[in-house]
Amino acid sequence: MSTASISAARSRTRRRPSIRRLAAWFAALASNPKAGPWLVICFAAVHAVLWTLILIQLKAAQDVHTDVAEAYAWGQKFQLGYGKHPPLSGWIAGLWFEFFPAADWATYALAMATVGCGLVICWLLALRVVDRRRAFFTVVMLAIYPIFNFKGFKYNPDLLQLVTLPLLVLAYLHAFEKRTVRAGLWLGLAGALALMTKYWVLTMIGAVGIAALLHPDRLKFLRSPAPWVAIATLVVAMLPHLWWLKEVDFAPLTYAGDVYAITSRALCVELVLGYIGHNLGLLAVPVLLAAVALAWRHPLTLRARAWASGANSGVNLSQALNVWIIQIVVAIGPPLGALAFNIYLKTDWGISLFFLVPLALIAIPSLRLPKIALFYLVAIWFVVTLAVLAASPYIAAREMAENPNGASGYSARSELARELTEAWHQRFGSRWHVVAGTTEVGEPMTFYSQDHPAPYTPGEIWASGLTSLEEAKRLGFIGICDTSDYRLKDCEAWMAANAAQGEHLVINTRRFFQGHAGPSTSWKVYIVPPAK
Repeated sequence: MSTASISAARSRTRRRPSIRRLAAWFAALASNPKAGPWLVICFAAVHAVLWTLILIQLKAAQDVHTDVAEAYAWGQKFQLGYGKHPPLSGWIAGLWFEFFPAADWATYALAMATVGCGLVICWLLALRVVDRRRAFFTVVMLAIYPIFNFKGFKYNPDLLQLVTLPLLVLAYLHAFEKRTVRAGLWLGLAGALALMTKYWVLTMIGAVGIAALLHPDRLKFLRSPAPWVAIATLVVAMLPHLWWLKEVDFAPLTYAGDVYAITSRALCVELVLGYIGHNLGLLAVPVLLAAVALAWRHPLTLRARAWASGANSGVNLSQALNVWIIQIVVAIGPPLGALAFNIYLKTDWGISLFFLVPLALIAIPSLRLPKIALFYLVAIWFVVTLAVLAASPYIAAREMAENPNGASGYSARSELARELTEAWHQRFGSRWHVVAGTTEVGEPMTFYSQDHPAPYTPGEIWASGLTSLEEAKRLGFIGICDTSDYRLKDCEAWMAANAAQGEHLVINTRRFFQGHAGPSTSWKVYIVPPAK
């Protein structure tokens, strides 16, 4: 053997033990009862910061999503509900923007702070099912899951469920184990918190109920005070919101029925297949990368190395069974329900329903998790995150170059808000109080205008309640119709009936980003002065 070969062999020998020692140290840190929580919190915080920086650059050519602007608008006035949804997402947005400015970066920070909190709660949940090393492995899988990074760019009730639904499942696992009055109280409060996020969480609440009924130890749980205290607590906690629902004639339910009920069976089947394919594709990312981590150095012997028969002290089988049942129910329930009732099943509704998949897989008793696999998975997460961070400015520019006429993404609503704010100040020398237009137009004005006018959406029976037509006429308002919107005729008809005495303008806006021009959008504007 040559001298060079001997030197290379010695180098490999030194490198392998060092990686193994580092992996063992990291696994020991994750398994340490004192250091483990800080490791998870720091990991979630770093993930949130890095992905906030990524999203700021990825979305630099766009205004914030309408859902984000809507949450900001809701947060301007704390209510028991906002027409379309329960109030929790609006309350949190209101509190967040008490401390942060109405700026694009702050919305991405809010989204990633939500995701970061969800990661920590998922770790606490996983500790009820698996050992600490497996629990942290689950958290890293979730950090790689696109729902917790790319797809988590917009803060809305769907994203907030990544906090409230893990809390609900955590509270259930705790109640199932402890079976005390206090545990039932926490479960009821967690259920109420979830319901105050979005009514869609009834799918998860139903899955928890089914798990409690199907579990072999169901009688121990059902004979305890925990489930009954939980139900009573949930009902009592929801009473104020239920009263609000009655006061607004159940507007959110009307909204759901009007918007998501469809008559085409073929379209329903197509949407269900799209929902299944979309969510399977997203889940494939963390699952495949976790498999890579498990088989990093020995891909051909993955089965022999990672799977073994016999007992596994790292898994609580009783709680794992709860997780498996819950995940199976929420995976198959919505598609079957959509097919049965002809419901428009949106792919985004899967955002909150599959956070248990990594835990359900890692909790398989025959799966063995080598210490070095945890290190490799963290390394994969870190390398992928830094690569996306480096590439994000180029991705943003390329997307705009390839889709220059994407009006929904690149239309310059922020520029329109600034122009209209200046126009109002020039004419009346006072604050702009109300904007009238569709949600896609009105809420961005609320977010981007320095006056943050309250949005009024003409023709919506599920109005947010932030203002009224009477208040709009008393304070004056600016009405806006997007000439590219399919609802233009309806918008013009409403303006003719309610803004005929106002000043009529046509304003064109266009966004430019790194030498690329976005779509030129024409807006019909109606400036109605305050009542004298």
